[in-house]
Amino acid sequence: MPYPDRNAYPDRFYPVVDSLAWVERLTKLGVGTIQLRAKDLNDAEALQIVTDALAITEGTQAKLVVNDYWRAAIVAGAKYLHLGQEDLADADLKAIREAGLSLGVSTHDDAELATALAAKPDYVALGPIFFTTLKSMRFEPQGIPKITEWKKRIGTIPLVAIGGIKFEHAAEIFAAGADSIAVVSDVTQNTDPDARVRQWLGLPAEAA
Repeated sequence: MPYPDRNAYPDRFYPVVDSLAWVERLTKLGVGTIQLRAKDLNDAEALQIVTDALAITEGTQAKLVVNDYWRAAIVAGAKYLHLGQEDLADADLKAIREAGLSLGVSTHDDAELATALAAKPDYVALGPIFFTTLKSMRFEPQGIPKITEWKKRIGTIPLVAIGGIKFEHAAEIFAAGADSIAVVSDVTQNTDPDARVRQWLGLPAEAA
């Protein structure tokens, strides 16, 4: 797999993690796009973790994407935001745009895609591509053909595939039309996460 284009957003490899420790680890490995998805935080906790994560990535190649906490993202001066459908419904899109935040939106069906496109997103995420045990999903796995269909519908907007994807699926998913692959368990639950990340980045596993 070719090395990620540093100017592209989101990068072709797009890990999603839930802690500052993971953000730091991935940043040191040279990951270009990292989503911080920490759940159930109050406003003060959200602002703290976003501020701390931005401090970790400052001056590096890593672009930090804040999941859900759009108010904290604005206050902390983040540049990238990802919203699920419920978060999108509660968000102030005008304030988000005025703050200069890039916006990615999750989709799972036609209605959600229409809602996402109305928000004029900078990328659209489609999931779950495969079965995932990480969270209970109200949606059945989408399957790889859905990627091609979604890409045709959104045109030049980058398409992120997410949900149960492993490195071994990457070539087929990119071939189907995905611009980026969001990865959770293939990194965070891997027996050797650093080697797996290097594999995704196209680096030899033994490279320091």
